[in-house]
Amino acid sequence: MPERSNFWRLVSDWLTLVLDAGRLCYGRSRVYRAKNAGNIIMKNLMDFCIGTVVFILIGFSLLLGEDLLGLIGKPGFDIFTSYAAFDWSNFVFNLVFCATTATIVSGAMAERTKFLSYCIYSAVISALIYPIEAHWIWGGGWLAQMGFHDFAGSCAIHMVGGISALIGAKILGPRMGKFGRDKSGKITQVNAFPGHNLPLGALGVFILWLGWYGFNGAAATSLEQLGSIFVTTTIAPAVATVTCMIFTWVKYGKPDVSMCLNTSLAGLVAITAPCDDGCVGLHCHRRGGRRPGGLWRLGSGLQAAH
Repeated sequence: MPERSNFWRLVSDWLTLVLDAGRLCYGRSRVYRAKNAGNIIMKNLMDFCIGTVVFILIGFSLLLGEDLLGLIGKPGFDIFTSYAAFDWSNFVFNLVFCATTATIVSGAMAERTKFLSYCIYSAVISALIYPIEAHWIWGGGWLAQMGFHDFAGSCAIHMVGGISALIGAKILGPRMGKFGRDKSGKITQVNAFPGHNLPLGALGVFILWLGWYGFNGAAATSLEQLGSIFVTTTIAPAVATVTCMIFTWVKYGKPDVSMCLNTSLAGLVAITAPCDDGCVGLHCHRRGGRRPGGLWRLGSGLQAAH
């Protein structure tokens, strides 16, 4: 693979990791109370650190190992034995995507999860859940064999993280004081938990938006496709946010800043799977996988398609 392809992939890895910084600024200052900030920050740090360890040991091979019956990759330890042939940039590329999946869940279970329990969850999703389901889509598994298309992870990353978050929230229940109830137990009031720093939350959204260009554009196969991906990654959240502004303005008499910030992220998530479909009229083609017979990769470099 040409050096420039590896260079862009590593730049995309860095931008994707920047998402964690944005997520910390956004969720941990806009949604959660100041008294829980340290606990939330530590959990997100462990998402990446624990995820890295277990992804090295087992996750990477389950994701990109030789396909077994369309279900999992063949477990192996190439990272420890095949130094000369190992694709290091590809490993980091998939690692940051795995870490992103793990961090999605922390918000739904915040302020009511024991730290040890959360660490166990983080290890399980990074070692088993994400690698196996991502193999189905990107590693030559049964969904890939059916032609399933998820270019950058709306399903493989965000939907899986969202479903895991929903399960966790259902098991834990709401935060204490979230709902007011009468003597019969019927909910009579919903209480908001305002964040402690809205400007920092807004900064987090812009950091997330920046990181999403690497998140979506990492697997581009040409400069034309990369440019198109950047355009769709810009338009989707912008249109979503304007729509939310108009809706809240009409409904509440003024635009709701908090809901508009949420909608910007919703637009980014929604465009992640089809972000490459904006290449109308361009020769935006697919080249191999993120390794031979596996995932998307940058092919022969960021060069104009002819």
